[in-house]
Amino acid sequence: MGTSADPSPSPSRLASRIDSSRRRRFVGRTAEVELFESALAVPAESFSVLFVYGPGGIGKSSLLDAYADAAIRAGRQPLRLDGYAVSPPTPDGLRAALADALGGSPDGFAERLGDGSDWVLLIDTFELLAPLETWLRSRFLPQLPADLLIVVAGRRAPSAEWLADPGWRDLLRVISLRGLPPDGTRRYLEIEQVPAELQQQVIRLTHGHPLALSLVVDAIRRGGATAALPASLAEDPDLVRALLNRLIDAAPSRLHLAALQVCGHARHVTEAMLRAVLPELDEGESAASAAELFTWLRGLTFVDEVAAGLRSHDLARDVLDADLRWRDPEQYGVLHRRIRAYLVDRLQTREITPADRRSAMTDLLFLVRNHPVAGAHWDWGALGRGYTDPVTEADRAGLIELTERQQGPEQAGWVAHWLRRQPESFLLFRDADATLLGFAGYLSLDRADPADRDADPGTRAMWAYAEQYGPPRPGELVKAWRFLVDRVTTDERQLQAAGTMLGAFHAQDILLRPRTAWDFIGTYTDVEFWRSFLGHMDFRHLPEADYRIGTTDYAVFGHDWRRVGIAEWIDLTAARELGEPVTEPHRRGADLVLSHEEFATAVRDALRRLSRPAELAENPLTGSALVRQATGTDQPAEAALAALVRAAIDELAADPRSEPLHRVLNRTFVRPAPTQEKAAELLDLPFSTYRRHRDRAVDAVVARLWQRELDGGGE
Repeated sequence: MGTSADPSPSPSRLASRIDSSRRRRFVGRTAEVELFESALAVPAESFSVLFVYGPGGIGKSSLLDAYADAAIRAGRQPLRLDGYAVSPPTPDGLRAALADALGGSPDGFAERLGDGSDWVLLIDTFELLAPLETWLRSRFLPQLPADLLIVVAGRRAPSAEWLADPGWRDLLRVISLRGLPPDGTRRYLEIEQVPAELQQQVIRLTHGHPLALSLVVDAIRRGGATAALPASLAEDPDLVRALLNRLIDAAPSRLHLAALQVCGHARHVTEAMLRAVLPELDEGESAASAAELFTWLRGLTFVDEVAAGLRSHDLARDVLDADLRWRDPEQYGVLHRRIRAYLVDRLQTREITPADRRSAMTDLLFLVRNHPVAGAHWDWGALGRGYTDPVTEADRAGLIELTERQQGPEQAGWVAHWLRRQPESFLLFRDADATLLGFAGYLSLDRADPADRDADPGTRAMWAYAEQYGPPRPGELVKAWRFLVDRVTTDERQLQAAGTMLGAFHAQDILLRPRTAWDFIGTYTDVEFWRSFLGHMDFRHLPEADYRIGTTDYAVFGHDWRRVGIAEWIDLTAARELGEPVTEPHRRGADLVLSHEEFATAVRDALRRLSRPAELAENPLTGSALVRQATGTDQPAEAALAALVRAAIDELAADPRSEPLHRVLNRTFVRPAPTQEKAAELLDLPFSTYRRHRDRAVDAVVARLWQRELDGGGE
């Protein structure tokens, strides 16, 4: 039931302490409160109705509390009404609820408000009064006192009739309430005494959503100062369910729920996407059904209309996506592949404009935003706003100067060299306002002059690798990212706008270009940092192609497109995005010889899959001399490999000096704990010490097996 606010609760009452605690935690809504205070200060020149809307849990009720406090400070009495108190939701029901809040009978309600200057009417949960909206707008509100200030708060935006009525144009103000800004979120976390080292993770996890913040703070309190927060909402189903119950109204049908799940996974949703990814729609009625679902999505409070289609608010999208992944992983994988296939098809359509192709590419990359490996290396803001430009003559001197400043004079000399030889191979990366973010050089080694190619240590090393391990046939391309220069930073471990835009262009180029033999990435220096991300894209470190410029060593990663073609690559990367078991492409045959780098990678993979021996069948080591000689008459190669790895682990137990390493391997790979954090706990080790022991132990296993490989597989 609605009540009027008590402007002066007794200090001895519990309500006083509750109000004080609530006010202390109210942060981040400065603009909304200042707007309301301005209307209180000069009512004759301001709006009469303030319409606040936003998804459940976004803080509408807390904002009304702040408005009630502001009204009291201005000498007005707040009159509170909640939509839940109006039962039934009829004109008489509303009059009765308001009269009860004011105290008295429904008769003469408006007269008891006088001219309205002493009151503020605050209506919460307005979505429950939707059947009354037309009556309220056209009949009830116009009969209230002229100086009464009214605030309406609900999940849905005002109907189109409000906005189309010229009489309301100057008297209605609409606020779409969103998550707290980062500074407001941080202030809230400081009030709640959340450890500083967790605050940035909480900000990223919750997007400033007040309900999410309070739930996460509760989780931190339960877990103490060392609480382990989920890396994404998908890791905490209880949190997801709590948010979902407040954010999402019940979907009217199974198809509406499916459309909602599309909205939770994709960056933008269109009718065409719904038709493509929801084959459950009846074939003969798909267009009409897709239109109906699109219109329904369009009316949800947490969905915005943008040029590219419909876009869900960040938190709602994360909650929907995490809920489906937790509830039905199989259906989640199906949905991911369908949306991915739709976007790939759209990218490869000739009729698409360059701007739409860039948007589709960003949408495609967006599907991996929560992946722990693939999603962590993208500057999502740069993807949404940046674009590429060709290099002009006027740009050259500036690019050379930028390279010298960021990467040294010798590298700058090679930029100048290739700008003369292949200027069309350079890309400028610009922000939306045309500011230069950086540039890259994506050279065509197959059509480079041999003398030019051999002069540059980088192109010489990459071409030599291609020549040795698979020379291109006539008409096949050999592409090489030779330069990447970011205007702001030289730290590869920081998110770089230029690096992000290089990745987006590269992925698009892969899907659109003609036959290619080799594709090299030779722009990075930190092998271990980039190994997992580029490995996810099926680009492997090729140590023999590494090169040095001045005092800087550059690592080269590569992909042979004749071994793993576009279609297989699309399937491979999709499986990795979903965390599914992947059949790794590799060279097979009786004479397979792995480099030390390849061998070590294969051993690490075998350790990770040791508890799932069937997955070892595609490990490259199954074709090595080491495993071939250990394979019995009736023993599969994967069983022999598992036995060899276990034997190498057991050897560590025989030496007292390496016995702690054996214990770590046992808890990590042989009898694995659910998580590595749990393994460290079971071993009674700090996590940093555990990781150090784990890495030493893995290296020891690699060394033992490598020596046996060099010995021809014998003891």
